[in-house]
Amino acid sequence: MWQMDLAAFVRANDVVKGRTVTVAVQEIVFKKPVKIGDTLCVYTTIERIGRTSVTLGLEAWTRRDDQTLREKVTEARFTMVAVDADGKPRPIAPAALPAEAGA
Repeated sequence: MWQMDLAAFVRANDVVKGRTVTVAVQEIVFKKPVKIGDTLCVYTTIERIGRTSVTLGLEAWTRRDDQTLREKVTEARFTMVAVDADGKPRPIAPAALPAEAGA
């Protein structure tokens, strides 16, 4: 879960062109275990951009030591809020929105 939070943080910071904090994990589904030695890949998609927040869908996939195919092991939805230097919510500038957000 920590690596998914880190992936959400990195992607949200890129979207808002500044710092974000995790305010909610609305859903997390553990489909299969992650084992020691697995290679983990976490992918993000932007689901919604609000005035101060970004909701991201995340998927974690693993490649086991003895396999070449990847398996989806976890999916989740995180909400990140853009914050200012004082840690207070700040509006997301429209110019910061990526093309995929529909802005």
